[in-house]
Amino acid sequence: MKVTLQDGQSLDIQQENIEALQQLFPELVRDGKVNFDVFRHVFGDLGVLEEGEEKFGSNWHGKKKARQNAFTPSLGTLLPCPHESVDWDTTQNLFIEGDNLEVLKLLQKSYANKIKMIYIDPPYNKEKDFIYPDRFQDNLDTYLKYTGQLDEDGSANSSEKETIGRKHTAWLNMMYPRIQLAKQLLTQDGAIFISIDDSEVVSLREICNEIFGEENFVAQIVWQKSKKGDSKLVAIMHEYILCYTKNKNVAIESGIWRTKKEGVDEVLVFYQDLVNKHDGNHEQIREEMMKWYKSLKASDPRKAHKHYNWSDDRGLYFAADFAGPDDGRESRPRHEIYHPITGLPCKKPSTGWRWDEEKTEWALKQNPPRVHFGVDETTIPNRKSYLHETAYEPFASNFYQDGRTATLQVEKLLDKGVFQFPKNTDVLAKLMDLVTKEHHE
Repeated sequence: MKVTLQDGQSLDIQQENIEALQQLFPELVRDGKVNFDVFRHVFGDLGVLEEGEEKFGSNWHGKKKARQNAFTPSLGTLLPCPHESVDWDTTQNLFIEGDNLEVLKLLQKSYANKIKMIYIDPPYNKEKDFIYPDRFQDNLDTYLKYTGQLDEDGSANSSEKETIGRKHTAWLNMMYPRIQLAKQLLTQDGAIFISIDDSEVVSLREICNEIFGEENFVAQIVWQKSKKGDSKLVAIMHEYILCYTKNKNVAIESGIWRTKKEGVDEVLVFYQDLVNKHDGNHEQIREEMMKWYKSLKASDPRKAHKHYNWSDDRGLYFAADFAGPDDGRESRPRHEIYHPITGLPCKKPSTGWRWDEEKTEWALKQNPPRVHFGVDETTIPNRKSYLHETAYEPFASNFYQDGRTATLQVEKLLDKGVFQFPKNTDVLAKLMDLVTKEHHE
């Protein structure tokens, strides 16, 4: 791997923003600084400035500093460590160890607007009075004075300390600049996935809505896990993965997100073995496919594809319904389809055909045809739905994956206690494939 050492300062995002503003509105910037009086003159009359004290949105102690902290340049640098690496000259992977806020700043120079997918697994903020170490973080007394629970002499104004608010404040101040910087790294069609649970999911959605815009929210995915045995009232069996895009419209235009159906690859491998074994004899292939499906347990994901048991020279397919939906439309296509052996018109479904005459004619002319016929014209034909063409589906907004599997995997690699709450690599791989690979519609 070739690494180019850069100067010891990160990209000055604030300065880049000022220069971009100057390109659009030169009159707003003088000597590298924004003149807000001129800014108000330019935009005030257009009614696009949000004025007044009461504004919609979240606010908390330290938010201004948290926002500014994202744009403060880092004076650190990234140093290569070949002696700690494996296959340094040939690897295509990059592992960076360091303070995540500083690293996010340092990555801006080389990777701003270039990252397709980011996954973040932040602290869930469950620990009591957890203090985050960013330089701008206030101590407890400062926070209690700000919220009116201590007077200037340090005397308590109430009988109870308000630690929950400070706990949320500390977490928000930690997360805000990191999410800002992560957004800067994403391509226009890029997406970010953030794991979280009920402790901070509301707060996280609020700051992500502010940074990315509500219009770029994609989903709050529910990850179902195993039941906890120590639950006092309700067994919490899930957490969340929030998903936002940098620009949802661009993401949609760049390609439809799809994930591979579970068990598809294994079914196709078995089918190909049968093709080789029976030299393309599709009757024998179907007979063995059906026996194989029958031998699988009901819980086996491969069994979900048991209706894919027909085949031709194009591949394994399902003889799918050819009828149009029962929507009461008399104008549904009702053209004749002739049986290839008897030459007689086939029986029609009562609701008409799903395809119009032009598409049906195209399907019949394909080699092999994309229409499945019965033994004679008395059977309604079906359309062929090929497994390799329908192997992808939309990612579901809820799924089940036992979290204990990841813990066992990490313990096997690194011993116990190295990571407290590891995430399942199969889930992460699915998320990466969802965003970064091209899929069939």
